[in-house]
Amino acid sequence: MATIYMTAEGLQKLKDELRFLEGTERPRVIAAIAEARDKGDLSENAEYDAAKEEQGRLESKIAMLKAKIMDASIIDTSTINTDEVQILTKVHVRILNTGAEKTYQIVTEGEANIMEGKISTNTPIAKGLMGKKVGDIAKINVPAGLMEYEILDITV
Repeated sequence: MATIYMTAEGLQKLKDELRFLEGTERPRVIAAIAEARDKGDLSENAEYDAAKEEQGRLESKIAMLKAKIMDASIIDTSTINTDEVQILTKVHVRILNTGAEKTYQIVTEGEANIMEGKISTNTPIAKGLMGKKVGDIAKINVPAGLMEYEILDITV
């Protein structure tokens, strides 16, 4: 797996999720399997089959989180230059097509959360904003069509 760049906060979220899955969800699934097993014939036990499938999904997610954590590289936000839009910067924009203003933080795919204004470097908006400076206008094709974003401010 390739190196995954993230903030210390993002890494902590992954560790917290892993701790929850291993400490809470795994014992719950194991108990569900044991309970279903106690009901008798496993060949026709839908509860047992469902619990085993859930266990497989859970173990797969745990393995994926462990791999991400092992491959994580922390980015020191104090070294980020705010002269131009780059990963981990917050960019305040005016959408010229609508007049609306929004603030996005450009983050890695694993940290993206649109409800928090965090967009992945892989999104069309982030790609279009990367490298732009305050005062620049970015013309970006999004599902709604061609949008123009004026860069108003860049911070960390």
